[in-house]
Amino acid sequence: MASETFIDLDGESIRISSPDRIVFPEQGWTKIEVANHFAVVADGALNGIFGRPTMLKRYMKGVAEPPVYHKRADKNSPFETVEIRFPSQRPGIMNVPRTRADILRLVQLGCLDFHPWPVRAEDIDHPDELRIDLDPTDGFGFDDVREAARGAKALFDEVGLVSWPKTSGSRGIHIYVRIEPIWNFFQVRRAVLAFARELERRMPGAVTTKWWKEERTGIFIDFNQMARDKTVSSAYGVRPTGYVSTPFDWEELDEVSIERFPMQGFADRYADVGDLTAGMDQNAGSITTLLEWMARDEDNGFGDAPWPPHYPKQPGEPPRVQPSKQRRPDEDY
Repeated sequence: MASETFIDLDGESIRISSPDRIVFPEQGWTKIEVANHFAVVADGALNGIFGRPTMLKRYMKGVAEPPVYHKRADKNSPFETVEIRFPSQRPGIMNVPRTRADILRLVQLGCLDFHPWPVRAEDIDHPDELRIDLDPTDGFGFDDVREAARGAKALFDEVGLVSWPKTSGSRGIHIYVRIEPIWNFFQVRRAVLAFARELERRMPGAVTTKWWKEERTGIFIDFNQMARDKTVSSAYGVRPTGYVSTPFDWEELDEVSIERFPMQGFADRYADVGDLTAGMDQNAGSITTLLEWMARDEDNGFGDAPWPPHYPKQPGEPPRVQPSKQRRPDEDY
């Protein structure tokens, strides 16, 4: 069994240790096979994380064991780094990949899918990427996800925003939109919430924005994925399922499925269609209309929605208590 091997990319020779180690026990895929996948899709993978503070999700012993999450960069990080502040306002330093060789360095560290912030290192407070995460609840399947995605695409078209879909590689679909980096995290999250509520109105029973799981029915749009420090698995990463988080053209929506894109053989797909995220940076748009929808909702009595539990209490936020555990006004204290 080889102790190491090297992959040459862009004039650099990237060391891959333990290349024969099994990373996906069910499929028998090794670390070098994972590295070779990323060498093929390096342009697309880099497009999703270039210049972004990135959390490392490291599968040190393969997907059969839980991953280790590293938000903070090590002292001897092989990557560029940037100073950031977490939601608690505690400072930190995060890794910032910049090159195709950095993609292979992430693989060497045990990363299979990459988790970037929706900001660039040059401006960590103003997202340039709006993300919609469509996740089916119990009783709903991928056909329902497709319909929700179709509705989301039409709504983005209506407000003049160019949307870029991909499979999550797990159960759902992610939709990305490049935006001008002039709004803060609070505003962008509220824009996503307004978008999600509008889609919920237009697709009643099919789409939900209910934060508490006991209330959800349909395809959940997780608006809190736009909060500071929250991340979504980026394009061309390999999920623990063995499936690639795959960008696709909207024209492919009816035929797309998670299972269509396993890591093994994905090089053929990439050779056929290339990087379907190319061009995103040239299509940044405005969320002004979505913020107007948010103001309209507030006027109609629909304010903020609950934030994740470890975030500071936000202005206008409802109680962070699931409805079944809330006290009724007539209950004794």
